[in-house]
Amino acid sequence: MDVILIAAVTVDGFIARNSEEVISWSKDLSLFKEQTMGYPVIMGSNTEKTLAVELKDREKIVVHRNDNAKKILEELNAKKCFVIGGGRTYTKFAPFLTHLYLTPHPIIFGKGIPLFPKLDLELSLHFVRMVPVNETEGIYQFQYRVIK
Repeated sequence: MDVILIAAVTVDGFIARNSEEVISWSKDLSLFKEQTMGYPVIMGSNTEKTLAVELKDREKIVVHRNDNAKKILEELNAKKCFVIGGGRTYTKFAPFLTHLYLTPHPIIFGKGIPLFPKLDLELSLHFVRMVPVNETEGIYQFQYRVIK
């Protein structure tokens, strides 16, 4: 199964200013919806609280601090799933990721929630493709395959 991290990030690598932020700066929501539709989406409980809209036609899996990522993935019956945040959830699922879909946005927070807080492993990536999001503003989604 493909386990895909999908995230809008600032150019300095943050996914939010704080854990309560409802993201309003992301410009890739239509692409996010298109890519995740019909697939399970995995998120932490803080991310669930900040969703601006319901994720229709997707199985929503909310993970908590003590949940086992491997067990959650083993129980899924899908050809792919998406890990949609937050930082601790991205870190928890990092050993199982097969792809990263990252959309850098032209904004700098200086501080906030990093994509991978306290990650203690290195991920090697192979560039797959670049998907236009908003070419006028220079926003593209970069897709990578994790090299195992």
